[in-house]
Amino acid sequence: MSAQEIANKLWNLCNVLRDDGVTYHQYLNELTYILFLKLSEVKGFSHEIPEEFQWSYFVNEHDNAEAFARYREFLATVSDKTTSQSIKEIYSNASTSLRKPVNFNSLIVAIDKLDWYEEDDRDVMGDIYESLLEKNAGEKKSGAGQYFTPRPLINIMVDLMVPKIGERWTDPAAGTFGFMISADYYLRSKNDNYYDLTEKERQFQVNDAFSGVELVPDAHRLALMNARLHGMESSIYLGDTLTEFGKTLNGFDGVLANPPFGTKQGGERPSRDDFTFPTANKQLNFLQHIYRSLKKDGKARAAVVLPDNVLFEDGDGQKIRRDLMDKCNLHTILRLPTGIFYAAGVKTNVLFFTREKTETNNTQNVWFYDMRTNAPSYGKRTPFTEKAFEDFVLAYTGGIPFDKVEKDYIGLVSDDKRRTIKDERWNCITRDEISTKNYSLDLGLIADNTLTNSDDLGEPIDIAKEALSELQSITEQLNAMIKELN
Repeated sequence: MSAQEIANKLWNLCNVLRDDGVTYHQYLNELTYILFLKLSEVKGFSHEIPEEFQWSYFVNEHDNAEAFARYREFLATVSDKTTSQSIKEIYSNASTSLRKPVNFNSLIVAIDKLDWYEEDDRDVMGDIYESLLEKNAGEKKSGAGQYFTPRPLINIMVDLMVPKIGERWTDPAAGTFGFMISADYYLRSKNDNYYDLTEKERQFQVNDAFSGVELVPDAHRLALMNARLHGMESSIYLGDTLTEFGKTLNGFDGVLANPPFGTKQGGERPSRDDFTFPTANKQLNFLQHIYRSLKKDGKARAAVVLPDNVLFEDGDGQKIRRDLMDKCNLHTILRLPTGIFYAAGVKTNVLFFTREKTETNNTQNVWFYDMRTNAPSYGKRTPFTEKAFEDFVLAYTGGIPFDKVEKDYIGLVSDDKRRTIKDERWNCITRDEISTKNYSLDLGLIADNTLTNSDDLGEPIDIAKEALSELQSITEQLNAMIKELN
C-alpha cells in the first residue's frame, strides 16, 4: 500500500470521529499522539515510553473503556515519566479531543492494521505524515495552511540552494519543518542515506545540521513529530525569533523559510534591540533576522518566501531592502504565481541571496523571473508540480535543464551564463536602476495579456465611455420614476 493510500485511509477516519466533535486539526493532533506510540514500536525506541503505556498494551487491551482511560493517563503523565526530551516536547500539555472509548479503539485498530512499508521495504511513515499535514493545510477551517508551503516550491528552493554535508541550516519560522526535512532528504539521497559518512559526520547530520524555531505550540508539536518520523533528531525550539531569543540564532550556512504574513499584534515592534530598522511588519523583521543570521563568508545563502509588500513598502521597507542589497548579493527574485498557497489571492516571491564578506554595495544586478503573469491558474484541475518551475530553473542555472539540476548544478552561476537564456520572463535590472526607483523591487513583471489584448473588448477608454453612458441613462430613468411617484 502506498504512502498516499495509507494517508487517505487515516484521513477518512476523521469522518468517523466527527460525531465525537473532533475537528480536522484536533484529529491531526490526536493522530500525532497515537502514531508516535506506533512509531516507537516500529523504530525500536519503545523503551523510552513507560511499559504500561506502550503500543502493545493498547492493541491487546479489549476493554475499550479501560484502554481509553489508560490513554488519557498517558497523555497527562508521560512528560514526567520519560527521560526523552523529544517525547517530553511532543506530549507537552497534551490532552485528547476524543470523548468515546469506541472511537479511540477505532484509531488503534486501524493504525495497527496498516502496512507501513512499500514493496521495496522503504519506510513510508514520514511520507504518510507529510501527506496528512498537507491534507490538514488544505482544510480551510483548520487554519493550518499558514504553516504549510507547497512541496514543489520547497523542493525547488532546496535544489537551487545546494546544501552540503557539514553545513548548518535553519528555518526561523519552521511551521511543520518542511524545508529542513526536504534539505535532509536532498543530502541523504546524495550520500546513500548517510551510510557514506563517518560516524561523526552522520551524527552531525542527524542531530545538528538542521534546526528551526516555531511560535505556535500545535505547529511545534507537529514539527517535532515530522522530524522524528524522518529520522531527524533536530533542535526545534518553541519560541519567537523576533524576541531576544532570536539574537542567539546566527552563524548559519543556509536559511530556507516562509515567514508568517502580517504585522505583530497591536502593531508592536520586535522585542529585540539588534535590528537596525525595527518595524511592525513581521516579514521585514524576519528578512533582517535572516540575512543577519548568515555567516559573513561569501558562501552562506538563503531562499525566502515573502509577500509583495516587502518589495515595495516605503519607509523602513526601503531602508531594509537597501541594507539587504548592501550586505548581500540579492541575485534573484522569483515572482510566484497566485493560487499556490492555501490562503487565496496571496501574491508572493522567493528572494535568493548570498551573505558577503563586506557590508556595502554587494548587489550589482538583480535577476527577475515572472511566473505570475499570463500563467496558469493552479488548483484541482491544474495541479501545481515541480514541472511548473522548468523554465525558471533553466534560467537560474544558466542552462542546466530541470531534470538534471540535482546532478549537475553546484551553485550560483555567473551573470554571463544567465544572459545566454532567452526568455521574456527573465530580466536583469541593475542596482543603479533600482536605486532610482526608491529601492523598490516590485519589478520584473511582463505585460499582462488580459490588459493589453483588447480585440474582443474594445479599447479601455471606449469601455469606460460606454459604462458612463449606461450609468447616466439609468440615473435619468430613476429620476423620472421618482418624479412620477411624487
